[in-house]
Amino acid sequence: MRFLVLSDIHGDEQSLDRLDEEFGLADAVLFAGDFARFKAPDTALPVLNTLVKKHDSLFCVLGNCDEKEFLTELENLDVSVQGDLVFRDGLAFAGSGGGLRFTGVTPFERTEEELISDLNIVHEKDDCDNLILLIHHPPYNTKLDTVNGGSHVGSKSVRTFVETHKPLALISGHIHESFAVDTLGCTVLMNPGSLTEGRYGILEVERNYKDKWTVTKAELKCLPQE
Repeated sequence: MRFLVLSDIHGDEQSLDRLDEEFGLADAVLFAGDFARFKAPDTALPVLNTLVKKHDSLFCVLGNCDEKEFLTELENLDVSVQGDLVFRDGLAFAGSGGGLRFTGVTPFERTEEELISDLNIVHEKDDCDNLILLIHHPPYNTKLDTVNGGSHVGSKSVRTFVETHKPLALISGHIHESFAVDTLGCTVLMNPGSLTEGRYGILEVERNYKDKWTVTKAELKCLPQE
């Protein structure tokens, strides 16, 4: 399966229009949050509506710039995996939205306990090698969570969760400057970067004859300059 991986769209519908070829090649779209532009919550719904028109298979969570009540819009369109476990085509999808408390000026900032509580449902799943996580806030001390200056600002509870459950892949966003592919144990990690900066990713997975899923491609891409 081929996934178009997006995060941090921040109201930029024009960049979505430039991805029509990628939408056409993808089996599904993974979106790791931040529909809305900073301090402009009304920009979230147009982005969601555009995504729904671009592809009929979406898996999404909220970002820290999205109002937490916006989750209802995702649920009404059946595209949310936040606090849920969704099975499709042999794969499982789960997610956690929002970001850790930092500035206090974005609408969906949370504690570590709140962030990881969205994944409680996964504890009931025995086999996680077919699990893809969408978590807006990246795991701690990886290539995905380094801010300018070199400090790691990721979630320690998310890192522990990945080390314990060993999912197939984890998609995050939030830290725009840390667009990267990394691994944590056997789990492939990807922060595709912000689409407002023209960045996105491609993730491909397949199931072999032993019925085991593996990641065959995790590629960072960038829209060509206009």
